[in-house]
Amino acid sequence: MSDATLDWPATFERTDPAERTRNNRYAASLRNSIDDLETELGRVGVDDWRLSTAARHQKQNPKYPYANASPTDPSAVVRWTMDSEQYAVACDAYTRLRDNVRTLYLYLREKRKMEQRPVVTGESEFANARLPPADKSAVAAPAPADGPHEVLGVALDAPDAVVRGAFRELVKERHPDHGGSEREFTRLKRAREVMLDD
Repeated sequence: MSDATLDWPATFERTDPAERTRNNRYAASLRNSIDDLETELGRVGVDDWRLSTAARHQKQNPKYPYANASPTDPSAVVRWTMDSEQYAVACDAYTRLRDNVRTLYLYLREKRKMEQRPVVTGESEFANARLPPADKSAVAAPAPADGPHEVLGVALDAPDAVVRGAFRELVKERHPDHGGSEREFTRLKRAREVMLDD
C-alpha cells in the first residue's frame, strides 16, 4: 500500500528526517491519540477539523489511518476552522506517526489550558496557529537551512570568542530548561561546533 500525500502547510519548517528522534515517553496508541486530539478540538470549539498524514486513511472512518500504517514520512498535521479562520499545527520531530500525533494533542491541550487562564494578552493563545490567507494547503519542500553564522547571528568570519558569546546568550532563551526546544538547542550546538571547527 503506497503512502498518501501529506498536506503540510507551505510556510511551516520541516525537520530533516535525519534529525527525527525516537520518543519513548508516550504510551498511548495512534488511535487513542487521534481520539484525544478530536476531544481536545471539540473543547476548543472548532467548526471542523482534518488530520493529514502520509499514511493511507480508512475510507469508512477517514480520521484514522489503517492499523498497519507505517508511512515513510511519519509527520502529522491537524487543520481546523474556527470563527471563519483557518488554523494548523504540525509535528515531524519524531520517527513514529503516533508520537507526532500525540504531540499535536498535547500542544493543543496546553494552548486550551492557557487560553482559559485569567490572563489578558494581545491575542488568543491560538493566534500562532492561524494560517496566512495565501496558504494553499500544499506540501512544502524543506526550507533551506541557515548557515551556522546565521543561526548564531554572527558574521561569517566571527572570532571564536564572539561565537562562544553569541551561543551563551542564545542558549539562555532556547535551552529546553528555559522554555526553548530540544530542536532549537541542538541547532545552536551544531552551529557553534561548525563555527569553532573552521
